[in-house]
Amino acid sequence: MNQTLDLSFFHLLATQGSLAATARELGVTPPAVSKRLAALEARFGVRLVNRTTRSMSLTSEGELYFSHAARILTQINEVEQMVVSSRATPKGLIRVNASLGFGRRHIGPALAAFFSRYPDVEVQLEITDHPLDLAAHGFDLGIRFGTLPDAAFHARKIASNRRLLCASPLYLEKHGTPQRLSDLQQHNCIFIRQNETPYGLWSFTHGSRTQNIKVRGALGCNDGEVALNWALEGYGILMRAEWDIARYVRSGRLRLVLEDETPTRADVYAVYPQQLHLSARVRSLIDFLVERFAHIDHVEDAE
Repeated sequence: MNQTLDLSFFHLLATQGSLAATARELGVTPPAVSKRLAALEARFGVRLVNRTTRSMSLTSEGELYFSHAARILTQINEVEQMVVSSRATPKGLIRVNASLGFGRRHIGPALAAFFSRYPDVEVQLEITDHPLDLAAHGFDLGIRFGTLPDAAFHARKIASNRRLLCASPLYLEKHGTPQRLSDLQQHNCIFIRQNETPYGLWSFTHGSRTQNIKVRGALGCNDGEVALNWALEGYGILMRAEWDIARYVRSGRLRLVLEDETPTRADVYAVYPQQLHLSARVRSLIDFLVERFAHIDHVEDAE
């Protein structure tokens, strides 16, 4: 006998509370229901239901079977809905949280392009200087950098984010070009303080080893665009994402510094609350962002 049908039958019996009510729902006679229950109990070798002429109740084994049946049937239904929704045209509201710089420059235009492709969606973007609690604020998706969140969330990488050191020709001509990491301590370094990152500490990766360099600088800000403008104006050395400085490096307004060194990466992830059934609209948006950011700006790209 089909085990899924057995689960459905027993779940119906337990929720209806009587053989007669179950028989009416199934369109069969009460003796047919009784016979099917007896066959189920015989297969398990335990009694699932205590029954009298006027009432029925679940045994402890019946309670156990019922609780798991309810959970399994729910999961089966969610999987079926997930398969169906994968073919559906995205529609409905998507709420997204993103950081200031990346949100303004990349996520905003990406969401507009997504809407152009799928005009039945409604998108709400909230740009903040700190990541918000997705579940508490009712967001479907968050855009995060670097370290992945805890197990309460799923995450999918949507873009590689190589960070580079750079400075303007004006600054380098005046103060010289550092030749090794330790030289950075003799230069004015422009800090970007975001979230809980340590102030004045730059990290570099050497294979599996991380090296932290304590640097100094007179200028610091929590906004990457302000810090980038300071670097362009010749105020110091900046560590910034490749996508943010690529066009200035190609034009010559910024020069790369210590190119053989590798600052720790801060790849970009789409993060969403852990759940079995991810809606078609959110899944489609994540796929769209992965496709779009495969071509994010690189230093070597042509203008």
